[in-house]
Amino acid sequence: MRRLLLLACAIIAASIPTDLWGHTRSESHSNWLFDGSSVHLTFSVSNVEARRLTTDHSIPGDAELVAYLMPRVGATASGRPCRVSSPPRPVAAATGYRRIEFLYDCSASKGIVLHSEAFFEIVPTHVNLAEVQSAKGDFAEYVLDSGSRTIDLDAMNGKIAGAGFLTFVRMGIMHIFTGVDHMSFLLGLVLISRRFKDLAFVITGFTLGHSLTLALAVTGVIRPHAEFIDALVALTIALIGIENISVITRRPGLLAVCTATPLVIMALLRVAGIGLLPPLLLLGAGLFASNYLMVSGHVRDASRLRLVVTLVFGLIHGFGFAADLLSEPIPTAQLAELLVGFNVGVEIGQLSVVILLTLAVTALRYAKLTLPRRITVDVCGAFLVLIGTYWFVSRSFAI
Repeated sequence: MRRLLLLACAIIAASIPTDLWGHTRSESHSNWLFDGSSVHLTFSVSNVEARRLTTDHSIPGDAELVAYLMPRVGATASGRPCRVSSPPRPVAAATGYRRIEFLYDCSASKGIVLHSEAFFEIVPTHVNLAEVQSAKGDFAEYVLDSGSRTIDLDAMNGKIAGAGFLTFVRMGIMHIFTGVDHMSFLLGLVLISRRFKDLAFVITGFTLGHSLTLALAVTGVIRPHAEFIDALVALTIALIGIENISVITRRPGLLAVCTATPLVIMALLRVAGIGLLPPLLLLGAGLFASNYLMVSGHVRDASRLRLVVTLVFGLIHGFGFAADLLSEPIPTAQLAELLVGFNVGVEIGQLSVVILLTLAVTALRYAKLTLPRRITVDVCGAFLVLIGTYWFVSRSFAI
């Protein structure tokens, strides 16, 4: 019976469209500087996101990226498109990102409306984080989505008034609810927690970890490679699924070997020039994963161990959370407000997911509609291993 359920899980997972398996968090960044009738736009997007523009998911060239953005971003004045005053050009960007610069000359300084249509037709849940600055140095941040793709400068009444604490809270919540990878990891945490105390330990560790690295990344103390973090986030999902299965089957040694061996092979392939992740990173991940599975499989009460382990996982996810905020410089005047607001939003989002999952399980158990725990963990754990492994491999080899 269990084998049939695992097979059914694999078939369902394989039937999910491939675009949902990939980099599900879709976002871009735009910085708009206006001075009278002149508008300067810098549009930034990650290499992972830019791959959506090509049929073979390769990184598009500068000319290809400019050709896509030209008709989809810009400004209008009194309903008329502003003239492009010089050819768009690529400029220096953070590692793992692409940045294109546009200059517009509008017919008047009044009635200017900024707009971005890029990527919305590809991913309806796409989000553009737009920074708007005046020549005087005033600053605001807006969140553009499929339902709100424009910014009316006249509506500001001469003042920049946009992003505040609640805006940053909303950004944090959206990061959780539009990030299937982070939600999958939270599912694994709920599965592995038999008691409320266990759940409290893993959520505490995860919160401490991502809060620390979110602050370090946004303040510029550490700047991680975006594509490395995406792959490591996927690996944590696979590992939490493997641990769930390890606890149920009580075969940590076999699973530790089966987990570490592919990572060692990937390290050797990277030495041969195949793949993206550094060999030492892969070897370190293999060593950590195998030891973690061995220790958790032989500890009678692993709740305190999971506090430490989920703290490590939280460190990785914290860099993933910070990806929303790393593409553009952040004004120091709003740095504390942004950090606190975004982190509060992430906490609200993750606690909402955990509470909803817990309530759903409790309701099903009360209605006597639940399967035995072993079958449930086997099926869900197998799904997490499958989806985490796919994401990890695809992000490691850029397939």
